[in-house]
This record gives sequence, structure tokens and C-alpha cells, in this order.
Amino acid sequence: MTTKKKPTTKQKKKKEEEVPLPVLEVSEALKPKTLPRLAPEGIRTFTVARKYDETGVSGEGVVIEGVTLATGQCVVHWLYPPPRGGIAIFDSMNDFIKVHIQPHPSNRTIITYDDGEQERFGLFSEEEKSDEEKDSN
Repeated sequence: MTTKKKPTTKQKKKKEEEVPLPVLEVSEALKPKTLPRLAPEGIRTFTVARKYDETGVSGEGVVIEGVTLATGQCVVHWLYPPPRGGIAIFDSMNDFIKVHIQPHPSNRTIITYDDGEQERFGLFSEEEKSDEEKDSN
């Protein structure tokens, strides 16, 4: 019967040194691509803040975080009830606004996009209106 010798610590270290480390390259498949003709926009994030909550359900302040996708679909994450809230998917940002924003003008809702653009909905007082809104009246 032949017995195998266990490798010594020195032999183990030598073997470990011989193993080549993988080269960390960014795969071309992971790099963002030029958007296709059918999806003219990329992902755009936003938050929804309310000055008031007429239903008393989701609260005031920032109540939603969301994204619009290259397809035009809108995904929203309600931050209430904590800690997880809820997720909803809409065919478009306009559909989301028609369902959850426009029916509640007294909430005085502000949608803020990642590029700083804002959309304001509802019954804002003169003090609360932006300079652009004051100029347009």
C-alpha cells in the first residue's frame, strides 16, 4: 500500500503563487449602449413630495421615489408603510400622474427629477409658487 505525502507549507505557498489572478476587465456587455430607436430615453429617477396629505394615508414630505424607464414605463416605490412601502408599475409617467397626483390638488405635489427639473401640481399659494409660475400669471 502506497501512502501519499501531504504537501508541505512551502509547497502549498508555491502552488498558490502559480495560480493566475483573473483580469478584471469591464465586459462590453455591461457597458451602457446607445439607446435604440424604440426607446428614446434612458432611466430617469424622481421623487414625489406632498405639502399636504388629504387622505391621511401616505403622509407629507417625500412619499415616493421612482424611475421612468427607456420604454416610457414608470415604476414607483411608495415609502409608506415603513419599512418597505409598496411598488407599482404604470405604462407611463402621465398614467401615474392621472391616477395619483391630479385627483388630489389640495396635496400640493412636487415631482423632482434627478436633473433638477420640477413639476408642480395642485393649489399652491402665491408664497409657495415658483418664480416661473408667478411670471406666467
